[in-house]
Amino acid sequence: MTNPIRQAKKEIESLVRAALKSAAQKGLLPEDISGFDFAVEIPKEKGHGDFAVNAAMQAARMLKMPPRAIADAIIGQLRLDGTLVERAEPAGPGFLNFFMKRKWLCGALLDIAREGRDFGRTDINRGKKIMVEFVSANPTGPMHMGNARGGATGDCLAEILARTGADVTREFYINDAGNQMEKFALSLETRYLELIYGEGAVDFPEDGYHGEDIRERAREFFAIHGDSYKDAPPAERREALKAYGLAENLKRIKEDLAHYRIRYDVWFAESALHKSGEVQKAIDTLRDAGCTYEKEDALWYAATRFGAEKDEVLVRKNGVPTYFAADIAYHINKFAVRGFDRVINIWGADHHGHVARLKGALDAVGLDGSKLDVVLIQLVRLMSEGKPVKMSKRTGKSITLRDLLDETSVDAARFYFNLRQADSHFDFDLDLAVKQSAQNPVYYVQYAHARIESILRVLRSEGGVSSMPESAEDLLVLCEEEEIDLIKKLAALPEEIAAAAAEYDPSRLTRYAIETATLFHKFYNAHRVNCDDPALKRARTALISCVRTVIANVLDILKVDAPERM
Repeated sequence: MTNPIRQAKKEIESLVRAALKSAAQKGLLPEDISGFDFAVEIPKEKGHGDFAVNAAMQAARMLKMPPRAIADAIIGQLRLDGTLVERAEPAGPGFLNFFMKRKWLCGALLDIAREGRDFGRTDINRGKKIMVEFVSANPTGPMHMGNARGGATGDCLAEILARTGADVTREFYINDAGNQMEKFALSLETRYLELIYGEGAVDFPEDGYHGEDIRERAREFFAIHGDSYKDAPPAERREALKAYGLAENLKRIKEDLAHYRIRYDVWFAESALHKSGEVQKAIDTLRDAGCTYEKEDALWYAATRFGAEKDEVLVRKNGVPTYFAADIAYHINKFAVRGFDRVINIWGADHHGHVARLKGALDAVGLDGSKLDVVLIQLVRLMSEGKPVKMSKRTGKSITLRDLLDETSVDAARFYFNLRQADSHFDFDLDLAVKQSAQNPVYYVQYAHARIESILRVLRSEGGVSSMPESAEDLLVLCEEEEIDLIKKLAALPEEIAAAAAEYDPSRLTRYAIETATLFHKFYNAHRVNCDDPALKRARTALISCVRTVIANVLDILKVDAPERM
């Protein structure tokens, strides 16, 4: 697994450290600071070189010298023979700009061709066991738009982490216990009895679930069992209805997520924590640690002692543990039982206050709450014809994930939901998402891939596609500005994936894909691949083949199709 950008940065860092050491030995600098930290970055302005180093700026206060004088000393001691660097020069108040040899860039194309679908992978997280828990939709009803965005974000983040070498587990937490399930059972029971005795014959629970899906589950249950549960003990009737409704809802959730191209490694049931005694054990551990107190006949967790804004009930006055108690047990299971090094939860923004309480609880039971990271997903607003869309055309009800995928494609949904950082509000333009034009970002990127496939088909039909050049020297004919810019962008893929993993931000890759497609279209409009010069034709064919590989690799991470024809 190669990383051309990381390779260049390491060599530049090594060169600067050697120059600092040499300058100190020759008395050009007052002391040897070659071990201190500085940054090697890609500058925003192309005229500032391929990489910029802030070592002189960072060392000025330490050495009590003007940054420019330090920069001049470093430049004077650089030894570039046999390196990837063409030249280096001081700039401005003391920056160091490095310009790489084109052979380094051309070598990046050879790396892409050699590694193919593996290009972009790194090992920075090798050996780490990471869980990404996402969606975890309430099984009392269908999945909503927040689940749709959380699903795309969580699944792509899991894939990004896997591409950095981590052992990743995708998990769905089934909330099949507690008050919500009792409310679910009561709602189903009422609708079932209405089918027997008539509409309104039974009082509907004040806080029951009113959705059409509840009526559908009751009708299905009645179609199977008829009125055989009419005279059954209420507890038995509710348990049967709950078991049926939960199984059917989970079946639909799994079908919808599979259609959305999400496959989980683990479906973890909250009820299992209660049956195993893990919830009670978590409560006892907190009590033994002196982190609980009793108030109003309930048991409370003293969350404010661990940085949270308010305390939380663990056991209600009726003796039933809260969802929060189960959540603590669930995360103890993640870390202490299953041994994950890091856990990432994808939650809706409305769970913001829950984050500090849960992290503090992990600290309280002797686990490290800092190993839990939470990505908060902001709301999405669906737009059509410039207006918000709240109802499904198909059902006339609130839009669910299934409704959304009826309105647009899986490709568009997965790409669009990762266009912005998770913590930003986002308008999803349904009209643009289905438009076949350059204004539609997913179409724009897919079209670049399909266009390359079309070019290569023509070249193959003419016998004009040969094997990849064997050496970087064969690619030095690629010297036009559009070619250089495109190669630099391709070489950056491993760094982009690494950054997306570090920042938990899949939107870096949608931006990268769009930028890569833009640079390809710019190159294509300026230069012919099927040109008269055989060497240039071969090199440009190699270049666009590498563009195709990189775009396909990014789309694969996003689980978006890379079409050969459009």
